[in-house]
This record gives sequence, C-alpha cells and structure tokens, in this order.
Amino acid sequence: MTRSTPPGSGRGRRDLRVRVKTAKGRKLSSTRWLERQLNDPYVARARAEGYRSRAAYKIAEIDDRFRFLVPGARVVDLGCAPGGWTQVAVARTNALGAAPGKPRGRVIGIDLQPVEPVAGAELMQLDFLDEDADVAVRDLLAGRADVVMSDMAAAASGHPATDHLRIMALCEAAAEFAMAVLEPGGTFLAKVLAGGAEASLVAQLNRAFAKVVHVKPPASRKDSSEKYLVATGFRTASEAQAIR
Repeated sequence: MTRSTPPGSGRGRRDLRVRVKTAKGRKLSSTRWLERQLNDPYVARARAEGYRSRAAYKIAEIDDRFRFLVPGARVVDLGCAPGGWTQVAVARTNALGAAPGKPRGRVIGIDLQPVEPVAGAELMQLDFLDEDADVAVRDLLAGRADVVMSDMAAAASGHPATDHLRIMALCEAAAEFAMAVLEPGGTFLAKVLAGGAEASLVAQLNRAFAKVVHVKPPASRKDSSEKYLVATGFRTASEAQAIR
C-alpha cells in the first residue's frame, strides 16, 4: 500500500490518496473496491463515530431533509444488517431515552440473518416476505409504525438490467409490507436503482401517499446508480380509494 505524489503537484503538496498494490490471488475489482474504501471519507468517519457502515450517513442526510425520524416515532428497518440505519434511527427517535422530556421511540430491525445487537433497538430474524410478517411486527409494536425504511438490495448478478429488475421487485414487496403496517400519515423510504422499471411502483405510491420524491443523498457515491424513493403522508384506505 503506498501514497503517491503526482507530477507537478508543487513543493510541499502531497497526494494523500491511498494506492493499493495488486496482490497475488486478488482480483482487480477487489483491489479497486479496497482502494475506494480506504479513500472514502464516509468510511473513515463511520469508523471514528462508531457507526457500523457508511450508509448511516445516507439515512441521516435524508432525514435531515424530510424529518421523519422524530422523538417518539415507531420505526421498522427492513434488511437492517449490519445496523447503521438502525443506529441512526435509535438516536433520532430517542429510543434509548437519552433525551429526558422527549417522547421515547421504538426501532425494530428485521433481517434474514442474525444481527449483532443494537442498543435501543429490537431485532427480529425474520423474512418480511413471510405471509404473517406484518402481523408479527404489528403485534410487537402493539399497533402500527410511523416509518418503514429499507436499504435492501438484491444480490448483484453483474448484469445491470437484471439487477435493476431484482431490486425493484424487492422494493415493491417492501412497499406492500409498509402499507400493511404504517399508520396514516406515515413514511416509506426505500433504495432503488436508476432505470425504467419503477413507473408502476411510483404510480402505486402516489395513490397511497400524499407525496413521493426521489433523492440521492451526498453520502451516496456519485458513481452509484442508487437513489431513494421517499413517500410521505400515508393515506387512509378511504383517502386512497377516493383518488383512484
């Protein structure tokens, strides 16, 4: 691993970018990924501030704009591993009761795999696609959620069109789950990939929510095709029916 100074950089100036040397048995793609991680300021910041992933800053930046992770909010984090989004939700909803005098929220993290405990969160090893998953969540909350959020992505195939379709199918399933557990006025947030297969999902969300927007937070890498759908103001069944 080296740090290089580019030609013509000038006296007293250095390029502090970390360069990773190719190693025997390591693919070029792996070397590039490692180099990107080592030079990513969000990765360094997450490590310094105790977040489990740089993705914590994505949800923080989105919430800075839309303000749905408020003290007292009941939040469901789908596909929560490794727990970065859950950590942010716990802090902002006051799930640990760290802010006396403010309502105390609840955060439920759901994932197929075991997740290391997150202080202030309730973790469920559960497939949200299971028939009664929404019932289990409502039972745990003794009611409905104010926010359902998802940073899930289907396993990459290496084929962009296929990956887009897979993540959209996952997002559509997450939206169906959200509409089964949200309180009227609630918020749904999910990651999508840029492409042409999301029109039907956006149309569905526009019927079910007062406002639907796309957002790409600063923490999302510029070379990534990911963006987020933020749907706010979940309608009651009668309101949704009235606009059909």
